[in-house]
Amino acid sequence: MSKQIITINRMYGSGGRVIGKALAEKLGLAFYDKELIEMASREKQVPFDEFARVDERKPSQWRFSVDHEVQISPDYYAIPMNDVLYEIQRNIILSLGEKGNCVIVGRCANHILKNKALSVYIYAPYELRVRNIRARTGREEKSARKLVKRMDKERRAYYEFFTDEKWTDLTQYDLCLDSSRFTQDQILEILAEAARDC
Repeated sequence: MSKQIITINRMYGSGGRVIGKALAEKLGLAFYDKELIEMASREKQVPFDEFARVDERKPSQWRFSVDHEVQISPDYYAIPMNDVLYEIQRNIILSLGEKGNCVIVGRCANHILKNKALSVYIYAPYELRVRNIRARTGREEKSARKLVKRMDKERRAYYEFFTDEKWTDLTQYDLCLDSSRFTQDQILEILAEAARDC
């Protein structure tokens, strides 16, 4: 792989975003996570908040609102905003993959750039993720537990809806790391070495 492209999928609270950002800084690569929402928002002139509301979420099969003209197909069918955002982000990710030298977090990037990127999955035990979320957000334990479960469920449903793959099927990733077993510096060294070998 002549271009360094690293995709990171992560369990909520495992530190995947923080690891991805630190890895991009360490390797001098561009970093994309929520930046993909901003890029999609600028491209289609849809308010950031409308896209952020549906980011990494599966569309409802029962009902959805049509709030913007981008949700109307050329055949005048209504399209869920989740589908609109996924397709825009997919095209942006493909374009970033052509340019290379970046770290992309979430948004099915490992699937979109299959065999074109180092694909990483960051996970951690549930209890540690709850502690991490409590420390990061200041939530009570019960609330943090609900949030971790809800976010994992939403990410799983989103990933499986748009890829027809199991989110936690570790065979689709090049490298899977339990972030509770290593320090962040150790994880960065492992990932930097893996990126060099690709």
